Amino acid sequence: MVALFSLWPFVNTVLLSFTDARILRGGGFIGLDNYRRALADPDFWVATGNSVVYLLVVVPCLVFLPLALAVLVRTKVPGIGFFRSAFYTPVIASAVVVGLIWQWVLRSDGLVNTVFRKLSIVSEPIPFLTDSSMLLVSAMIVTVWKGLGYYMVFYLAALGNVSAALHEAAALDGAGAVRRFFSITVPQVKPMMLLVGTLSAISALRVFTEIYILGGESGGPGGGARTLPFLIRQVGLGFSGETGYASAISILLFLLTLVFSLLGRRLSKGDES
Repeated sequence: MVALFSLWPFVNTVLLSFTDARILRGGGFIGLDNYRRALADPDFWVATGNSVVYLLVVVPCLVFLPLALAVLVRTKVPGIGFFRSAFYTPVIASAVVVGLIWQWVLRSDGLVNTVFRKLSIVSEPIPFLTDSSMLLVSAMIVTVWKGLGYYMVFYLAALGNVSAALHEAAALDGAGAVRRFFSITVPQVKPMMLLVGTLSAISALRVFTEIYILGGESGGPGGGARTLPFLIRQVGLGFSGETGYASAISILLFLLTLVFSLLGRRLSKGDES
């Protein structure tokens, strides 16, 4: 029964992708026409490019920054518990709340532009939310900010298994903190880094809420900041929503996600061997 509920939505999406179905009517079989249409659709390629750029920027940030953060918060100094809680707070906040906070921070009359203008750093507001490229960058910042605490917890667990004896032996040999970090800590947490990379890649390809909250229903000026999940929602929504075409784009997004998942798995196996 569990398998049925898990697999049926996927199977149904695959079947719909070969039809011209719409929201209020069933569709007939049209073969690969939806896939041909997607591959010839400029909006599809803009959304695919945005999704891939999003992944290429966000994943390295979410692999390395939480690791550095985890190393810092393991330091035994007074008040470190407060900083651990502060870094984790964005994780428990909903994506909508986080998006609204950053919308207030980044809008033309928001916190950042007001401070920059007061300090005479800029004369005109920076178009964080009104320029497609800046909007995409702003959404990346929100995603990284929200994910830092989440993946920091992963690394705290991994750092707990790093051999203290190796660190002590290396310190006796004169190795500094930086040398010990790259020679001992990083190799021992590498499997966790690959796991974080795979998980954050899948999340990056599914990003929707940040762009919707920051850029509105259109996905920024001219829809220039739309990602694949955003395009799927636009195509399939409304009384005239093209569920067949939206399903085909969903399957293409699934295949793209599968490629990066298999790549992460292959890297993990290579590391284990």
